[in-house]
Amino acid sequence: MASILAGPARPVPASGYAMAGPRTVPVDTLTRIGITVAVLLLFSVSGGMLWLAGYNYDGLQGSPLSKIHPSTYLFVLVFVWRSCTFGNPVGYVVHVTNKRPATMLMAVISTVLLFVVILRQRPGMAGMIDTFVTPTLLVLLLSEDDEKTFARLRIVIHVVMMVNALLALFEFGTKHLVFPYRFDGAVFVNDLRSTALQGHPLSNATVTSIYVLSLLSGARSLSTPLRLTLVGLQFCALVVFGGRSGMVLTILLGGVYVLIRGVAQLRTGRVNLLGAALVIMLAALLPLALALAGYYGFFDALLERFVSDSGSANARVEMFDLFRHLELRDLIVGPDVGLLDSMRRITGLEQGIENPVLRLTLYQGAFFTLLIFFGFALFMHEVARRCHPGVWLPMLGWLILLNTSESIASKTTLMTKFVVIALALYRPVRAVARQRTQA
Repeated sequence: MASILAGPARPVPASGYAMAGPRTVPVDTLTRIGITVAVLLLFSVSGGMLWLAGYNYDGLQGSPLSKIHPSTYLFVLVFVWRSCTFGNPVGYVVHVTNKRPATMLMAVISTVLLFVVILRQRPGMAGMIDTFVTPTLLVLLLSEDDEKTFARLRIVIHVVMMVNALLALFEFGTKHLVFPYRFDGAVFVNDLRSTALQGHPLSNATVTSIYVLSLLSGARSLSTPLRLTLVGLQFCALVVFGGRSGMVLTILLGGVYVLIRGVAQLRTGRVNLLGAALVIMLAALLPLALALAGYYGFFDALLERFVSDSGSANARVEMFDLFRHLELRDLIVGPDVGLLDSMRRITGLEQGIENPVLRLTLYQGAFFTLLIFFGFALFMHEVARRCHPGVWLPMLGWLILLNTSESIASKTTLMTKFVVIALALYRPVRAVARQRTQA
């Protein structure tokens, strides 16, 4: 009788539970706009531009809050907003952790080590935030695979990088830096390399190199002629930035990739006659174009970097001598900062220790370095898994380039920029198709 009064039984879903599954809330418009604006600030606002606005980002003086990039503040606000619109902030954190566990682990490790740096009163507080916390926040925000957000990010990347290259060529032609790199307001008057929108010439060279490699093996939403045009423009900008490592790496990795793809295309027996004619014509005109550019001094700045590196190569040798003066305990937990700075001045390493592993080990200790790079390795692996296979090309370039300078051992936004380029330009086709099916 009770079963009759209760009415017909409700069907049970095939998953085995009715309403206990995780609730997915669609990404709202404000979250999409916030992520897009934050990425736009990340790629287009440099320390030199912030100095003109009264924000001392690259220097030592001023408020500690000004040492964090404005895009980081916006990413934090968007993350908080998204967790609230999700309905349950704790539930949102659990939700994104289930989707990106290695990224959350990296966020926890970098946050814990941030407090360790603060308690030990060691340099690098802002570096831990901008370098490691910010990219993890971005990956967690993008873990919901919202296709509209990725489409906007692709537009931002292509437009900003095109403007960046054009501005670099303008600075080269006019010999006037629009937003020069400044340290506490001081401009390096002897360095006339283009700074464009990314600030420091080497940061420009790194981002441009990664973007060129991504145009070659990724960016499938663009047509082939447009991709080749952008590659040519970015390669010209790479020359005026004067980054030796970025230039050599782009030529070697890009050349090997193009050669492999060309041989694979020939083995199929299908060759586009128009494309083949265009390649032959460009190959014939390229030597003439290079000769004219060299005659008018286009490669002078880059060649000068190969002839005189301002002690950069010597610094890579001298930095190993610092370890001879340290005890085992200092290597494990980090030596006295004053002592280390004195040894750097004596050995002529004031400009920097041009390797992230050695720099972190010297200033924070081997245990700290091992922990942060353990999280970094898992984080990079998870990012690569969310991209289509062609991401190996810029990923290899990124891992090589970050070892040619202090890079992620100091304050930088390079890792966040790499993550944006990888996730946006190498979005798997199956993820896009799934989004359209759900829509």
